[in-house]
Amino acid sequence: PAAHFDLEYYGTPGIKVTPIMEGADAKVAVETFLTNRKEGQTVRYSLKNKDGKEIGTFEGGTKANFHIQNAHLWQGRKDPYLYSMTAELLDNGEVLDTVSTRFGCRSYVIDPERGFILNGESYPLRGVARHQDRWGIGNALLPEHHKEDIDLILEMGCTTIRLAHYQHDQYFYDLCDEKGLVIWAEIPYISQHMPTGRENTVSQMKELIIQNYNHPSIVVWGLSNEITMKGDTDPDLLENHNLLNDLVHEMDKTRLTTVAAASPCPIDSPYIRIPDVVSYNHYFG
Repeated sequence: PAAHFDLEYYGTPGIKVTPIMEGADAKVAVETFLTNRKEGQTVRYSLKNKDGKEIGTFEGGTKANFHIQNAHLWQGRKDPYLYSMTAELLDNGEVLDTVSTRFGCRSYVIDPERGFILNGESYPLRGVARHQDRWGIGNALLPEHHKEDIDLILEMGCTTIRLAHYQHDQYFYDLCDEKGLVIWAEIPYISQHMPTGRENTVSQMKELIIQNYNHPSIVVWGLSNEITMKGDTDPDLLENHNLLNDLVHEMDKTRLTTVAAASPCPIDSPYIRIPDVVSYNHYFG
């Protein structure tokens, strides 16, 4: 129909869910994005638990708020519990269009002394960096390849994955949500700063965040990877990172920013001071 959930909102399903923990309860804000909505048309929201049981509804405009008492937490690999939110566009009771997404209720802290804290408890991060490619297939992996990668990573006992250095398939993010893996997602801003690439880094960061905002597995957005191979003092490089860092904080107030720094980059580098947290890629041998 002419009125529908926006198909051109950065390639997303047009629904954004933000759960914020307040004690044992979760406040859940939901927003939808519409095209050609007419006067009198409403959006009906339905909040469901993992078993599909409806635990809350609301009908109104493009925004709604829910309150989950004693929310069932997304607890990493121990208990990766997922709720779902469905939105229906209504015209005099007729459903014109429907979108839905899953989400998880969790809180986390990255502490320099205590490490990674998930829902108030220590949760050590041990894992791998993963590239989305295969011999003879390249980047065009099928679902069974993503599933095999996840199964191997879980068999190793991992709790975390860094998704290097670009967006991965949505199916893989879904698997990470379901299996309780803690995820670092980043854009392909790699090795050498390009003064002509700023607009591209901004558009890719917007797409990365908006398309993957609802995934509880993601805890940090990566600004760049080993970008100081040609030095860390380029003013344009620093300005680009400040711009990206501010953009991420403006778009997503629930997650932190990070960079992957190459071993030679000094810890007092001005570039290191820009993101919320820093990780070093060390090469031994």
